[in-house]
Amino acid sequence: MKTILITGATAGFGEAAARKFVAGGWKAIGTGRREERLKKLQEELGDAFLPLAFDMRDVGAIHRLSDLAPPWGEVDLLLNNAGLAPPTDPLAETDWERIEAVIHTNVTGLVGLTRALLPKLIERKGQIINLSSVAATYPYKGGAVYAGTKAFVRQFSLDLRSDLAGTGVRVTSVEPGMAETEFTIVRTGGDKEASDRLYAGMNPMTSGDLADLFWWLANLPPHLNINTVELMPVSQSFAGFTVTREG
Repeated sequence: MKTILITGATAGFGEAAARKFVAGGWKAIGTGRREERLKKLQEELGDAFLPLAFDMRDVGAIHRLSDLAPPWGEVDLLLNNAGLAPPTDPLAETDWERIEAVIHTNVTGLVGLTRALLPKLIERKGQIINLSSVAATYPYKGGAVYAGTKAFVRQFSLDLRSDLAGTGVRVTSVEPGMAETEFTIVRTGGDKEASDRLYAGMNPMTSGDLADLFWWLANLPPHLNINTVELMPVSQSFAGFTVTREG
């Protein structure tokens, strides 16, 4: 039986992935800040799910994950899903505390956890799936910090793949567009109406869509590596240039 470790398993993509992989016969370790949600998910999924409540900014907790006792320590797939975004205000108007939390979660925590689990992943010829975003490629107003972190994740994935050449470990950067989850609600400080307006009438992707993608990636033949996957709902496309006119 294989084991997946999923960060950010309390909602959205991570929660859906936990359900998908446990249903497929895997064991799943789920991390997140909201302990009550992890316990509820454990009640649903049973002994195949191990909840670990901690913040991705807690470097000590991240490093302790490398000491998990068997069988939970035998991680075959690391899904780096946890992520935050500051409000879409211009950089000068965004609180430093929000900026710092995003960078520590999306970059520092992701790198620290990946590094801590690499020896086991190399030993088991495992797999790493990192959640980037289309924001890593396509700029938008108010996205400087979030998009910058996701561009880091994309490039980190590609360079990590180079570091791991010859080990059998697969690395993929998944770069989704608009998907309706709690992400926007959290980003706006709990404004569900703002989230509803954003996704109204556009048939966005769902957490289940991404969980299906993760499952497909995990079950490819071991000699295949998907370097990057960029996906959007059909109703989303690329924005035009913004032009500021004088007079």
